Amino acid sequence: MSAQSLRLALVGNPNCGKTALFNQLTGSRQKVANYAGVTVERKEGRLTAPSGRSYAVLDLPGAYSLQAASLDEAITRDFCRGFLPGEKAPDVLVCVVDATNLRLHLRFALEVRELGKPMILAVNMMDAAQRRGIEIDLDALARELGVPVVQTVAVKHNGAQSLVAQIERTAEAPHAPQVQLGEGADLHAETRRLLSLAVSMPRRTAHIDDALDRWLLHPVIGLMTLAVVMFLIFQAVYAWATPLMDLIEAGAGALGEWVGGTLPEGPLNSLLVDGIIAGVGGVIVFLPQILILFAFILALEESGYLPRAAFLLDRMMASAGLSGRSFIPLLSSFACAIPGIMATRSIQDPRDRLATILVAPLMTCSARLPVYALLIGAFIPQKNIGIFNQQGLVLFGLYAAGILSALMVSWVMKKWRRDKSEHPLLLELPSYRIPHPRDLLIGLWERGAIFLKRVGGIILALTVLLWVLLTFPAPPADAVGPAIDYSFAGRIGHAMAALFAPLGFNWQICIALIPGMAAREVAVASLATVYALSAADDDAAAQALAPLISDGWSLATALSLLVWYIYAPMCLSTLATIKRETNSWKQMGFATFYLFALAYLASLVTYQVAKALGAG
Repeated sequence: MSAQSLRLALVGNPNCGKTALFNQLTGSRQKVANYAGVTVERKEGRLTAPSGRSYAVLDLPGAYSLQAASLDEAITRDFCRGFLPGEKAPDVLVCVVDATNLRLHLRFALEVRELGKPMILAVNMMDAAQRRGIEIDLDALARELGVPVVQTVAVKHNGAQSLVAQIERTAEAPHAPQVQLGEGADLHAETRRLLSLAVSMPRRTAHIDDALDRWLLHPVIGLMTLAVVMFLIFQAVYAWATPLMDLIEAGAGALGEWVGGTLPEGPLNSLLVDGIIAGVGGVIVFLPQILILFAFILALEESGYLPRAAFLLDRMMASAGLSGRSFIPLLSSFACAIPGIMATRSIQDPRDRLATILVAPLMTCSARLPVYALLIGAFIPQKNIGIFNQQGLVLFGLYAAGILSALMVSWVMKKWRRDKSEHPLLLELPSYRIPHPRDLLIGLWERGAIFLKRVGGIILALTVLLWVLLTFPAPPADAVGPAIDYSFAGRIGHAMAALFAPLGFNWQICIALIPGMAAREVAVASLATVYALSAADDDAAAQALAPLISDGWSLATALSLLVWYIYAPMCLSTLATIKRETNSWKQMGFATFYLFALAYLASLVTYQVAKALGAG
């Protein structure tokens, strides 16, 4: 077999350093896609050996066993066996194990060996093992396993030289393992035998790990520490991204002004400025939040802390039908549901991941704040109740309503789903380590590219469609109202008025809901357009709108609209992300339907109750 066609597959338990080793072997020569029909990432790169030979290297999802209990493990099992549709079976399996945790990882290596394919065992993190006084007889392991065994240190430059050399030798003469246990063998007993022959370990865990875990896994101190960590992440995603987001928005605005001033007035000008440039800018503006969020998540994961956070919160989240891994995605959704939904990839159980994706839009994202600020400022008096500001209490209540609603929805999903079996949280608590900058940068590059590729196309198309609805047909020559009143969107708004009248929404609000689907914060500018106001920006629109709507709307209508924005999925980019992450129009449709249903029901109750109490 020629080296040019040789396919290597890296397999191993989560937290074994497999991805770091993949980055060491392939560098920037990587591409990320999805396996056919599923949302699991497929990572492939090229390894160019010193001999000049090039190899295809695949980083398979982490697995604890080939007896698959999750989608990731099923993908790894089927790929290794050559059963995955559209994928050629690997020629050589490189099984990566953690030198500091061979008690767990060797059992998986034995399962991989039983596949009967050419195999290399890469004993990773040998430097950490040496610091802990762990002695590993690699020759004895190779003899007993019947496969080549090499040591690697994935986080060090040239830390994979011995592996590359062994890959070259295997390419010249690939052979299947010489020793196999056969079906029904006791892999636990065989693991214990190998450990007794080849491994000398002074203690099972490191001193530093035990010392940190005494505090970080404490039921009280651990939760307090986690709260501080999450608060810092939340602040960073929300605050640090703002300058970059402002810069992107300013750049998109300047480009729009330049294009608008260069081209003559007409449909093409409007399409480019209001449709394409605004649509692309509306997608790219989320990129800083994506990168900051994933920088923290990757750092926490690489450091070994993320599994411990999931462990601390698992029991609490399980009562609501979620798992401990759901906490970080839901928290990040307060800044934006898009990075929150993308962060669910760390959730192994597909049921918990789907439930988290479906309730993430209920978290009060920052895009709702312009609408909340407008309505609270116009209708809620600026006074104190005790030491608390009344407007601040209303805002807090809106956030709390979103959180409680998410927990209630996930609890209902748990009760209604067909699979009633319990999937306990299976976690390995790896040793603490300092994240490697190379792995963080590669991870950020991958996620940024995925975000732009997956969401950009759909959002651009939908934004252009909204532009068409808002632009055509043109108003007649004798028109006296705003142009939007004569457009398709205006006509739809008038038609929607009958449906939304029980909620207290007039036709102007209904029209504003349509462009507001591109992003929630657009609703303020849309309301200004509907009311034929001239405003330079959203802040000016809000200042002009506040006295107008306070005179023209009832308090019941304002409260109803506030409640509507807690639930309604008024963000196409979020829906597009749900479609991409679940690979299912059905799930996106379900999310859209149940969120709209909740919004309508909650707003209806709010308006009717407020009206009955004299707020109408």
